[in-house]
Amino acid sequence: MKKYLILGIIVFISTLSFSQKKKKGKLETEEITVVKSFAPTVSDAFKINTQPKIDTSDINSKIELNYTLKSVPVASTFIPAKGKARAIQKEPKERFYQNYASFGYGNYSTPIVELFAHSNTSNYNDFGGFVNFHSSGGGIEGVQLDDSFLKFGTDLYYKQTERYFEWQANAGFNRLATNWYGLSDELKFTNNALKSIDEKQAYTDVYFGGDIEFFDALVHKGNININRFTDSEKSIENYGILSGTVDFPIGRELMYSVISLEFLNGKFEHNYAKDNDINYTFFNVGFSPNFEILRENISLNLGAKLYYSMTNSDVGSKFYAYPNVTASYNISGQSFIAYAGAIGDLTQNTYKDFVKENPFVSPTLNMERTSEQYNAYIGIKGLALSNIRFNIKAAYGSEQNKALFKLNPSKTNGTEDVEKGYEAGNSFQVVYDDVNTIRVEGEVIVDWSKEFKFGGNFEFNSYNLDIQAEAWNLPMIKATLITKYTRKKWNVGADLFFASDRKDDLIIEDPYSIMRITNKSYFDININGLYNLNDKFSFFVNLNNILNSNYQEYTNFKVQGFQVFGGVKYKFDL
Repeated sequence: MKKYLILGIIVFISTLSFSQKKKKGKLETEEITVVKSFAPTVSDAFKINTQPKIDTSDINSKIELNYTLKSVPVASTFIPAKGKARAIQKEPKERFYQNYASFGYGNYSTPIVELFAHSNTSNYNDFGGFVNFHSSGGGIEGVQLDDSFLKFGTDLYYKQTERYFEWQANAGFNRLATNWYGLSDELKFTNNALKSIDEKQAYTDVYFGGDIEFFDALVHKGNININRFTDSEKSIENYGILSGTVDFPIGRELMYSVISLEFLNGKFEHNYAKDNDINYTFFNVGFSPNFEILRENISLNLGAKLYYSMTNSDVGSKFYAYPNVTASYNISGQSFIAYAGAIGDLTQNTYKDFVKENPFVSPTLNMERTSEQYNAYIGIKGLALSNIRFNIKAAYGSEQNKALFKLNPSKTNGTEDVEKGYEAGNSFQVVYDDVNTIRVEGEVIVDWSKEFKFGGNFEFNSYNLDIQAEAWNLPMIKATLITKYTRKKWNVGADLFFASDRKDDLIIEDPYSIMRITNKSYFDININGLYNLNDKFSFFVNLNNILNSNYQEYTNFKVQGFQVFGGVKYKFDL
């Protein structure tokens, strides 16, 4: 494996060493009107007499004028006042502050703190950081285990601009403490069985990274990101990616390529059956050439994505190739734009990404690559009636090894003790399947007036799977409605989320039984308001889950009911 890693790095550095860049220009069209100079003929000219006749009979004669003056007195008491300039009344402009601190508190013992601050020592650098803290004491109705959580994160950056390039360095630390509290209502747990469940889990993420962009070089930009992800169950994952973009013009067109090196290594203490540990290593080399054609009403990208992936898993090393073709056509200026494409890509699944999407997974996951062989789509977007923006799209795609979250089998029927806190049917595994998907999605935003805006989006998915019985925990329909009303010092907004039914299986190992679960569709309505006391202080109030519904986003994991949250935001300069 080390041999492949060293070889891949040498190839990448060798490719970049030959690179120089010519600054990308924007191709524009211009209309030129040629006007022919005026070439008069004799017939076009006004004819002037060479010896004009002038009548001089009245030149020296004088006209006698007879007139008289009559004086009329005028009585007036008007005294004009002295003039005075009137000042122009201007509304005071709101001052913009570059830093802020936010403090809030809500029911369920929920504090939140945010702080963003940055500064500079010259006009060519900038540095700062963001810190956030969010926790909850729990208290969801009907939950028998601890359902509290805590999130803490800090992100730091430094940015420097030089004459020919600019670069930025980043570093951060994030921690999430949560619990596997989602016990099934179908199982009746005894007190002893509940006491045996240690539901606590904590994740830690440390990352370093940076990017660089050249203003006038063949290597246009590059970036690097390295992170280490661990949990309280002794799981460890190391991830790194290095990529660069090389572009150069060819006549009126643009040719650019993306080169990437991606490395993933991780281990879990054991699998769910506890008969073996899990170790995984992946090394992916990617190359994506693209050729752009830009015209007045047409844009076209002809490209491909090529990968060679090496791994120590049973799947083995493999070569992948995907299309990357997109096009758009301006039917009527910016009012109607038609677009289409056929794209694909290789996704390297990671433990960190799975936890970010679903923090209730067990530390016993099989890691594989997801190959989106193609995703063909067609759509139209634009502006209607001068204040309605829209985007409608239909797509058909095919994925190999698509990751789906599914409940782990329960090692207790409610009376037996469990060794691990995630073995009571209260955690998720990741299963993979080949999936074909038909998707229709749309978005509409209406600017009703300067103060009032509303809009929404929807997504419909139809899944066809190869092995699995259902697209576990994936809704067929998702929709969102959003409104916002703004005045001088305050604004109020509302949003509504909808998700249709989702399917899962509850499996009990001893005695073996299986039960199909349907998580019902749900509405989630939220209202938020903000009042600006002055340039520095603002007060906010959020009302979440107004319907007080204990719906389940993931099987058995109910959410908090009606939530009231309020606080203050302070803006300042350093």
